[in-house]
Amino acid sequence: MSEIVRKHQAEILTDWIKETPESTRRSDLIGETEFRNHCTQFLRALEEGSRDTDKAGDLAAPEWAQMRDLLAEISRSRVQLGFTPRQVATFVFSVKAPIFRRLRAELGGDPQSLADETYRTSLLIDELGLYTTEIFQRSREEVIRLQQQEMLELSTPVIKLWEGILALPLIGTLDSARTQIVMETLLQKIVETGSAVAIIDITGVPTVDTLVAQHLIKTVTAARLMGADCIISGIRPQIAQTIVHLGVGLGDVTTKASLADAFMIALTRAGLMITSAANA
Repeated sequence: MSEIVRKHQAEILTDWIKETPESTRRSDLIGETEFRNHCTQFLRALEEGSRDTDKAGDLAAPEWAQMRDLLAEISRSRVQLGFTPRQVATFVFSVKAPIFRRLRAELGGDPQSLADETYRTSLLIDELGLYTTEIFQRSREEVIRLQQQEMLELSTPVIKLWEGILALPLIGTLDSARTQIVMETLLQKIVETGSAVAIIDITGVPTVDTLVAQHLIKTVTAARLMGADCIISGIRPQIAQTIVHLGVGLGDVTTKASLADAFMIALTRAGLMITSAANA
């Protein structure tokens, strides 16, 4: 196959580009020049990797390093563009037909050799397609992980309500991973602002169980070690009943029903008070 690809690279390239389905090419996302370059580089890497027949099927061999790098680059770029795993794999599989035609032209007089070479070529290209899919899946999982990380960071904003007073409104489920981010974000802000009071508002937390309560206690304890006192606000009647039913003790942590009530307590602890303009 290496010899066939080397001798007929131009014809294989032309047929491959022409016969690749539009749903796979996605000309709305990838330009003609870029697509042609990918196909050209693929054929060169295929010719180089399959040159040693003993290692033609071993994609981990050094001979396939160029191909591995190319497929990784293609997969990662197409993840960013929104391609599907099927579209990326089909890009590789669609090179079979042009190569098979050249094999028939070269080996048509020897049916056994043609059958053997066609089978080996099919297995190799299948392996390349599966490798591409694996890289694509790993790349997409990494993108999803980074997006989830960014969403977690965005969902835990620390707000400066007043000089020395911070607020951390929580929305959604509070699990171990998110608790770690909440704790790191709050502690960092305490250090940056030198705040003495932090309000953790759980109005947007749908349910509070034993695990969530433990996460809150950990966050409060960590903040206290940094010299800041914590107030938990947003304790609704249902949450209060759940905490009592579970037998979870929040210790000496101050709790309030609303963020406004917690803010008033924080002002008092900071030695401040709010007066109306008329009284002033």
